[in-house]
Amino acid sequence: MKTRKLLLLLALAAATTGMQAQRIKGSDTVLPIAQQTAERFMTLNPSARVTVTGGGTGVGISALLDQTTDIAMASRAIKFSEKMKAKAAGEDLAEVPIAYDALAVVVHPSNPVTQLTRQQLEDIFRGKITNWQQVGGDDRKIVVYSRETSSGTYEFFKESVLKNKNYMSSSLSMPATGAIIQSVSQTRGAIGYVGLAYVSPRIKTLAVSYDGQHYAAPTLENAINKTYPIVRPLYYYYNRKNASVIAPLLDFILSAAGQKIIKESGYIPVHNE
Repeated sequence: MKTRKLLLLLALAAATTGMQAQRIKGSDTVLPIAQQTAERFMTLNPSARVTVTGGGTGVGISALLDQTTDIAMASRAIKFSEKMKAKAAGEDLAEVPIAYDALAVVVHPSNPVTQLTRQQLEDIFRGKITNWQQVGGDDRKIVVYSRETSSGTYEFFKESVLKNKNYMSSSLSMPATGAIIQSVSQTRGAIGYVGLAYVSPRIKTLAVSYDGQHYAAPTLENAINKTYPIVRPLYYYYNRKNASVIAPLLDFILSAAGQKIIKESGYIPVHNE
């Protein structure tokens, strides 16, 4: 609440002096809501100029540290090593949660498997389970697709599902969420993970259980009521010295209107107003 009040005060101050162009870069997971909220913000504020590009969480944070972006989109919290780089450069970074996202485990639509436990997912992505027959499916080799190591989604899946154990060395790293969707939709034995907002009829989602008994499908409702277990916060990071410049945009995203856009886009609002 204090953060929102501060942003509102800064937004009011900035409104009297005009709006500077802003650059947003980073997480492909955050990209859709960043684009949609930025477009709406510019419609409401014709003098505003906001550019949004993806590339991954690590890319966004690196760009923020290099001062080639004003806001970094992140699907994971900033790493200790990144904090140290910021400190060494004399940069004071602020963290703002803007939404939550469910991470869906996806397979080819023809796959008869409908659910997996966290342990089964860990064993699949670590290479201990290699055939779908081992988890009740067809006699078919499992093809594991993952995001590249600079992705916040890669880091979160490793932390939440693999319990910080390493992925199998033969997993196929994809540069973006769209690449995972395309690959999984074209490969009968494939498995991967994508943000809930990216789910489409081209791929099939699996219900997941962390206790081996209660399974939940990756839906917005299940993410909100916390029955689906793979949910993570999404962040904007910025340099505090630029707070007055970016405050109007941040305040809009955290407003009821901004959070409505987030929910309508298939993400979970940080609050309901």
